[in-house]
Amino acid sequence: MFHVTPEEVQRFYRHQSKIYDRTRWLFLFGRNDILSRIIGTGSPSRILEVGCGTGRNLAELGRLLPAAHLTGVDLSSAMLDCARKKLASFGDRVQLLHQRYDRPVSNLPNYDVVLLSYSLSMFNPGFETAIEAVRKDLLPGGCIAVVDFHDSRWRWFLTWMKLNHVRTDGQLRPLLQRDFTPIHDELRTAYGLAWRYLLYLGRQNSAGSLGNGRSPGQR
Repeated sequence: MFHVTPEEVQRFYRHQSKIYDRTRWLFLFGRNDILSRIIGTGSPSRILEVGCGTGRNLAELGRLLPAAHLTGVDLSSAMLDCARKKLASFGDRVQLLHQRYDRPVSNLPNYDVVLLSYSLSMFNPGFETAIEAVRKDLLPGGCIAVVDFHDSRWRWFLTWMKLNHVRTDGQLRPLLQRDFTPIHDELRTAYGLAWRYLLYLGRQNSAGSLGNGRSPGQR
């Protein structure tokens, strides 16, 4: 069974935090695209990023949405140290939380958008719990935005990703399709056919109903 402990995450990112922003552009594709789609939901005023890392996405959202309040959650203290430096100029518009995301951040729904950028695939176990927490954190009609690894036909790639604490067997998309009404639901290929990654934007289903809609761009 695939299992990643909080201690393993802490150890991994203690070193990776030093080179993260200089290297991840090589394979964390789609991040700018998902941010553009968040903007397209109608200038959200409260955004939560789960697994905010070095604050790269929050900094861009803060620039594009100058009135928005931003919250970031991450399990790695080293990554949050980087984020605090990067986001210092935004002042009290940004709140950073060092904790697991196994329950909602707020006692009541509080966010227009919850973003998960290459984080859900590392919640092993726990991605189902995280998706349920998103539903509780979102305001009625709010949106979940996900960009993440999806799958690969190559065993060597799956093995390498597992060594880096990432599960890549298409486990996320069915749950997102079940629990949210898709606005955009797309799989894209990287480096030819080395792997596929998911771009998903979905709206909170009203009254707990299950969505079955499909966007025109869904594949």
